[in-house]
Amino acid sequence: MLHGKYKTKLLGSAILLAALPTMANVANGDFEQWTGNTPSSWTTIDSGISLTHSTSTVKSGSSAAAINVKTASQSNTDLLQQISVEAGKTYEFSVDVYHTEGKVKARLYIDGYQGYSNQAQTNQWQTISHSYTPSSNKIINVGLRFYDVSGFDGSETVYIDNFLPNTDGSSSTSCNDNSLTLTLNTDNYGSETSWAVNNDQGSSVANGSGYASNTQYNEQLCLTDGAYTLVVSDSYGDGMCCNVGNGSYTLTQGSTELANGASFNSTDSTSFTLGDGDGTNPTPTGYYVTTQGLSGYALKTELYNIINNHSSQGYSAIWNFYDSSARDKYFENDNSILDMYSEKPNGSDSYTYTAVSDQCGNYSGEGNCYNREHSFPKSWFGGTNEPMNSDVHHIYATDGYVNSKRSNYPFGEVASASFTSTNGSKVGTATSSLNYSGTVFEPIDEFKGDFARAYFYMATRYENVIGSWQNNTTASNAVLNGTSNQVFESWVVTMLLNWHNADPVSQMELDRNQAVYEFQGNRNPYIDHPEFVDMIW
Repeated sequence: MLHGKYKTKLLGSAILLAALPTMANVANGDFEQWTGNTPSSWTTIDSGISLTHSTSTVKSGSSAAAINVKTASQSNTDLLQQISVEAGKTYEFSVDVYHTEGKVKARLYIDGYQGYSNQAQTNQWQTISHSYTPSSNKIINVGLRFYDVSGFDGSETVYIDNFLPNTDGSSSTSCNDNSLTLTLNTDNYGSETSWAVNNDQGSSVANGSGYASNTQYNEQLCLTDGAYTLVVSDSYGDGMCCNVGNGSYTLTQGSTELANGASFNSTDSTSFTLGDGDGTNPTPTGYYVTTQGLSGYALKTELYNIINNHSSQGYSAIWNFYDSSARDKYFENDNSILDMYSEKPNGSDSYTYTAVSDQCGNYSGEGNCYNREHSFPKSWFGGTNEPMNSDVHHIYATDGYVNSKRSNYPFGEVASASFTSTNGSKVGTATSSLNYSGTVFEPIDEFKGDFARAYFYMATRYENVIGSWQNNTTASNAVLNGTSNQVFESWVVTMLLNWHNADPVSQMELDRNQAVYEFQGNRNPYIDHPEFVDMIW
């Protein structure tokens, strides 16, 4: 995450927000001003919460507020301030929230209680917002209240940032069409970056350039219904990441991400449409446009037609992929190799790996080296067969020793562990509720959804051959049912669905999916469209 000065630019296009900014006096909404551990202009109601100044977990700028919720008494957890608003003017309020344990949710307060955050989205930023039009000139309270949910242990930290609109220059306007935000984190050479939104005739309807280096910008757009393409360009031809800094971009409509990217050459293009969805299952656009109106196994087959015939880069090239796209920018944010079998999401890792120099190699225990883990074991598809053997959608950087302990056992949920890694990943006898009695490997909850979506990808990408893999090994026979439609045994489907729903798509998955697309030319549909899982299985 770049921690440069936060800026919002108003661009001169007809499709940008047309009205002049209506400023609500939210003071210190970016949480940049502090006296000790007290943010200027904000008031905590009582001792139910405490605040500290965070400079590590930050959405933009250099600071955020770390809220430690210490009580299950909901009336004791308000963080508020008063602002003046004018009758008839529309104010678009929002705040960025970052959950750590997922046992507390935040609720936006704008002259009354409004929407909640999704507490299940841990270790990533999310935005909650509310549009407010007062009927009279008045002074109102704005802020947040925190609510415990099942599993709350009496202490949990939630980070907040960017309470908008605020007095640092960030403003709000009323958009009667589709309001979008392009968040642009520039790299070490911001002046090389530019972007444009083109309509379906190829004409630019919005664009931006002339950016400073290592700075975050939020570009506010207001688009009518239609088909568009976002084109992000780098004049030097080396993208925005990773040899030239940690630049990135995301285009969002509310909580829906329409495009993202970081590592590319001269240009990165994403098509999207606005106005055709019902809000429940958004109409697939661009890459998935041919899936419109499909469901069940017909949808799965069309997804196979979209993602098959990817450009295999070979097994040895996976090391290069890890070097550029498997770094920890989400937990410790220390740029080490992110190992899902050793990562501790809520604490310090027992060991870390340096890219390239710590590749396996020989190992005698945890922490010796990292290697290339086929989460869908290669013995299940017959060994070093391509393109499965080098398909990085299911191959993760993991500790070599824990990888060997996992062997080719099915994923599952463990009742009695014979081995437990330093982060809590387990090998052992399956719990009886799983409806499977063999030995299984259980990753930690933080990554169960990641692995489930990788398995749904494998069931789709290799729909034409996976039905013949069932009898390759005892483990594959336990997991696969010999068909090309359901693919998995019913106990596996039930477990994967539970994992998928309990662990939603994270920013780490979104970034990895884009990196894989740039590496081998296909995407995991269940990361882009998580709703496809329930529509098929």
